[in-house]
Amino acid sequence: MKRIILPALLALTMVSCNKDETGSDFVANSDVVLKNQSVTPVLLTKKTGFENLELFSLLSSDDVLADSPKYVFGGSADGSGLLKNPDGTFTFLVNNEDNFSVSRITLDKTFKPTKGEYLLNSNGGTWRLCGATMATPEEHGFGPYFLTCGESGEESRTHRLDPYANVAGANISKELPAFGRLSAENALPLNKNAFAGKTVVVIGDDDSGTYGGQLFMYVSDKLGDLENGSLYMLKRNNDNQREKDMVAGQDYAVSFVKINNHTTLTGAQINASVNTLKAVKFGRIEDLDYRKGSATSNRELYFNVTGQNNTGTNADASRAKYGRVYQLNLDAADPLKGTLKVILDGDDRTGIAGKFQNPDNICVTTNYVYVQEDPNGYGDETHDGYIYQYDIAKKTLKVVVELDQRRTATDAAKYNVGGTSKIGAWEYGALIDVSDKIGVQDAFLLCVQPHTWTGAKYKGVDGGTVRINEQQASQIVLIKGLPR
Repeated sequence: MKRIILPALLALTMVSCNKDETGSDFVANSDVVLKNQSVTPVLLTKKTGFENLELFSLLSSDDVLADSPKYVFGGSADGSGLLKNPDGTFTFLVNNEDNFSVSRITLDKTFKPTKGEYLLNSNGGTWRLCGATMATPEEHGFGPYFLTCGESGEESRTHRLDPYANVAGANISKELPAFGRLSAENALPLNKNAFAGKTVVVIGDDDSGTYGGQLFMYVSDKLGDLENGSLYMLKRNNDNQREKDMVAGQDYAVSFVKINNHTTLTGAQINASVNTLKAVKFGRIEDLDYRKGSATSNRELYFNVTGQNNTGTNADASRAKYGRVYQLNLDAADPLKGTLKVILDGDDRTGIAGKFQNPDNICVTTNYVYVQEDPNGYGDETHDGYIYQYDIAKKTLKVVVELDQRRTATDAAKYNVGGTSKIGAWEYGALIDVSDKIGVQDAFLLCVQPHTWTGAKYKGVDGGTVRINEQQASQIVLIKGLPR
């Protein structure tokens, strides 16, 4: 089908009859071209019911970008965020998790990657950088800032990056002391309409130790204030700290309790406050997101607990093993109050989530929750990593795609270095809705982490000195047709 270029004036005024996630008119972009831009094949397989999805390989570690031929995209692509620039180009930030780094990719008006560089290298990153959120004035009321979380133990911190900063500062940490010290997976600022005039950031703690993982909340009474607020931890109002004492489908009254003087505490001290404050000990809280569409929807949060084996600190099986998805509804008048519900329980092996192999990343739209797996190797895995679609209204669960580990392909040796990779060896990074940014309905960017795709050419590519032997590769896939 031939692509038609509209005149500039017409392109600017072309408005579809549909609405975006916020209810505003959706503006289509005739400049964006959907095509494979990478030399790497799409490392996904579409599942039954989603055959009409369009999958495009946008970027990988094997690509040479025209304006930065020496740049190599790092491995374990994870948290990400996209901005549309005033000149019609795009800026894409993505964590290279095990490189302890953040890549900045420039894409032209057609959405072709043209330049790559490291906005934060391993010296500045300091920790494994997992989930991330791009805060923008349009959605959150402040920014743009890229909030990216350190996850190398309880003393890790969250960075705040200026997405347009000079890369000369790539080796300098950009920590946010007000977010405390914890093994964070993602720091999610809520939509500016959720609690007018306030800054509310919800943070997941991916800790499998004695105290488990917690759900934290940072609150400031000033919009855009990320320095002077207070930090809180989630508890059940009856002081029950055992995660598995909550059963699917039941509402539990919860509240966030303050951690006094949190900026002066070590991560170990914050962790130890779990018992003092009677907070819930989850089996590793991973990613989180809020529902789109209205202020009420924006106070409806979903988060994944990835789970941990029933050994060591979970020998009593008080925490999820195969993973869970929770729904948290915050009180309209007070973000520190709400109700919590288990909506998907992987430990119920006969239920609709009975195939769960440790949910990790999550993406929530107006009508759906997309849950991505990171199999942890103790669950007798029967499939490679899935992305599930949970229909919020119908309460149904479907499998959208599965990772394609290329075991029987002619290029199997490239993607499975050292032999055939075991089932579930790969995982996903972030899935983000970019429909309104690029002007294409139902468009998403997905990070893929093919952990057995390694090689010397990918070693130490971030320019720092902390992760010089890290040699994984990774991929970004553009998905068209995923319902919102």
